[in-house]
Amino acid sequence: MTHSLHRLGTSENLSHDYPLICMAAHGMNEEGAAGKMGKFLEICRRHGPVNFGDMKQGSIFVHDADDIIRNITNTTLVQCVFDDIKKVEAVLRDLREADLGLSVVVSGLTDAARECCQKVGLEIHTVSQSLGIWGKTSRLPSREVLEITTMCGHGMTSSSLVEKMIEDIKKGKNSPQKAAEKLAKPCECGIFNPSRAAELLAAAAAK
Repeated sequence: MTHSLHRLGTSENLSHDYPLICMAAHGMNEEGAAGKMGKFLEICRRHGPVNFGDMKQGSIFVHDADDIIRNITNTTLVQCVFDDIKKVEAVLRDLREADLGLSVVVSGLTDAARECCQKVGLEIHTVSQSLGIWGKTSRLPSREVLEITTMCGHGMTSSSLVEKMIEDIKKGKNSPQKAAEKLAKPCECGIFNPSRAAELLAAAAAK
């Protein structure tokens, strides 16, 4: 189970949305994990993520990237997100060679993630699949808003803020890119995808 599992979208717009999470197992391999997670983020950074961060510190839209890597602790989780599966493939190839000994979760379209792992010679350990949203779904925001808010797995990006950003773009008060960056800031983990968010905001504002 992972907080990046429930991203809502179409096959098309999810095809450029791939979060990665790296962590140590509590009580098993935490000792020295901080340096290894820092190495994970360094490897990811080389391949151009659209966002990354540390669960306890925040993302690059709030803090300096070097400071985040420098201040990682053994018991945190570090995350990043890519908008290109080819970049994920390159990261996984480097991670296989680095052999950090930590757990890495890749979220996204299952077939694409599986093919990516196969290309670099990695075997998938576990596949988790979201079963969707249950309950009084009539009380939820619109689909176009949910596609954006579910990119923050802890629900820190509010639907009302997304709705305001869409209205501001319609009125010419903001650009999709700047609005997406503002929406990325509340997401502590750094798995909010501002590249995909900008596209979704632009599409929503054009309606």
